[in-house]
Amino acid sequence: MVFLIAGFSFQGTELVGIAAGESEDPEKNIPKAVNTIFWRIIVFYLGTIFVVGAIIPYMEAGVNTSPFTMVFEKAGIAAAAFLMNAVILTSVLSCGNSGMYASSRTLYAMAKEGKAPKFLAKVNSRGVPINALILTTIVASACFLTGLYAEITVYVWLIAVSGLAGFVSWLGIAVCHYRFRKAYIAQGRDLTNLRYKAKLFHFGPIIAFILCTIVILGQGLTYFQADKIDWSGVISSYIGLPIFLLLWIIHKRRHNTKLVNIMEVDLYNTINQEILDIVQSENVG
Repeated sequence: MVFLIAGFSFQGTELVGIAAGESEDPEKNIPKAVNTIFWRIIVFYLGTIFVVGAIIPYMEAGVNTSPFTMVFEKAGIAAAAFLMNAVILTSVLSCGNSGMYASSRTLYAMAKEGKAPKFLAKVNSRGVPINALILTTIVASACFLTGLYAEITVYVWLIAVSGLAGFVSWLGIAVCHYRFRKAYIAQGRDLTNLRYKAKLFHFGPIIAFILCTIVILGQGLTYFQADKIDWSGVISSYIGLPIFLLLWIIHKRRHNTKLVNIMEVDLYNTINQEILDIVQSENVG
C-alpha cells in the first residue's frame, strides 16, 4: 500500500513521451528531459525525505501536520503553514495541468486512430484538440466534486483507480519497451541510430515489470486476514484492475487483435517512413 501511494506521487514522469509530439526539436530535448527527470527525482523527492527525516524525530511525525511545515517552524519561519499551502496549491495546479494535457492528447490520438468518437479529433486554429479538452475538463470537474460530496466512497475509489492505473500504464510501458528493443535488434537495425537508448536494458524493463506486478497484486493484501476479509477495503484497492481488464478484453474482442511477432513489428509507420526518406534524401543532397 505504501508503494501504491508513493507511486501515485511519482506518476506523471512518463508524460514526457506524450509531450514529444509537440516539443521543439524533440530529438535533442526529449532525451535531455528524460535524463534530467531521474536526477530531479533523486534531489527533490529522495533529497527532501532525507532532510525531513534528519530534522523531525519520528516521535513527532504524524498525519495531522505536514512534516515540511514542522521543518519551517523549527527553522523559525513565520506562517510556515501558509507557505506550504502555497507550495501545495502550485503543485496541484501543475499536476492538474499535466493531467489535462495528457488526457486531451490521448483522446485526440485515439480519435484519429478510430478508437474514440471522431468529434474528439477536432482541433482549433492553434492545433489544440478543443473537443477532447472540453470533455477532459467536464470529467475532471465531476471527479473533483466527489471530494466534496462523496469523500469517503467515490473519492477514495477514484484515488485507488488512478493510482492503480498508473502502475498498469508503467507495466505496459515496460512490456512495450522490451519488445520494441527486441524487434529493433531482430530486424537488423543499428541501436546507434536511436536518439535515446535507455540505460540498464534488458534488466530495466524486466525489473519494472516485476515491481509493478507486485504492487498491483499485493497492495491490498492487508485486507485479507486469517479470520475475516475486509471486502470494502478489497474493492477500493482493486476496483481499477477489473475495469482495466474489462476494457482490454472488449478492445481485443472488438478489433480481434493478436500479439505481433517481433519480426513483423512496424517500427516505422507509413507517415514516419515518408518523413525518414525525405530527411535521408536531404542529408544525401
